Amino acid sequence: MLLGLFAIAAFGLTLPATKIALSDLDPVFIGLGRAVFAAVIAALILLWSKQTIPTKAQFVQLSLVALGVVIGFPVLSSWAMLYVPATHGGVVFGILPLATALVSVFIGHDRPSRSFWLVSLFGGLLVVSYALIQGAGSLHIADLALLGAVISAAIGYAVGAKLSLYLGGWQVICWALVLALPFISVPTYLFAPDSFLDWSSSTYISFLYLALISQLFAFFAWYKGLALGGIARVSQTQLLQPFVTAFASAVLLNEVVEAHTIVFIFLVVGSVWLGKKMPITQSSSHND
Repeated sequence: MLLGLFAIAAFGLTLPATKIALSDLDPVFIGLGRAVFAAVIAALILLWSKQTIPTKAQFVQLSLVALGVVIGFPVLSSWAMLYVPATHGGVVFGILPLATALVSVFIGHDRPSRSFWLVSLFGGLLVVSYALIQGAGSLHIADLALLGAVISAAIGYAVGAKLSLYLGGWQVICWALVLALPFISVPTYLFAPDSFLDWSSSTYISFLYLALISQLFAFFAWYKGLALGGIARVSQTQLLQPFVTAFASAVLLNEVVEAHTIVFIFLVVGSVWLGKKMPITQSSSHND
């Protein structure tokens, strides 16, 4: 649980750090560049620790993790931060635990109850309602990007958590980063700034945070925590992430956290908490 709390605290700072980095950098470069930097470190760690190369089937799963948390989530969330406050993104990301649970249903053998699906639908409607209120009655395209980021992260979390039981927690994110490196290097170069010397100090710190913490070491703690304590139990720490993001946004970005935003955070988190209390049974016959 402590590992999960550490990881969620780290993930909660991702959107504010992205918002800061956007003052000097293109969102695509932030999303992919952080992964390139992290992949180099990950490759060195894998070489130093002499890890066994994953099987072909595991590489297929790792490709899903890479698409989710190495490419999809970083790029979509970085782009969305151009248009909406980090606190706004934190509310939308509040639905991530339920999204992860839903993905786990499709890749696992769980059979959620009707009440689980109803609560999940309610949580989703809350997020859409908040986005509509913030957008004066219409969804901003950034909200679609945020929802895409949620789906991407949910896939990466669920598949990665399952894979961590066999490969180990930190090995999953390291292999996913290395697997993605050949595909993200060229677009990272194309969207790179003309000079790396003109960045502000806050941009340097934010980018390093995103690369080393959000993209790499926080996943060490996250996947290890899920493997040790169980996915269902440790993933409940995600309930705190919207609050961490809101607090960090207020402190680091001077964003005004409005009363209705706090209300929606509590409502979304409450729906996730209820969803995790709803019964989920396991299929009687399956093959791992």
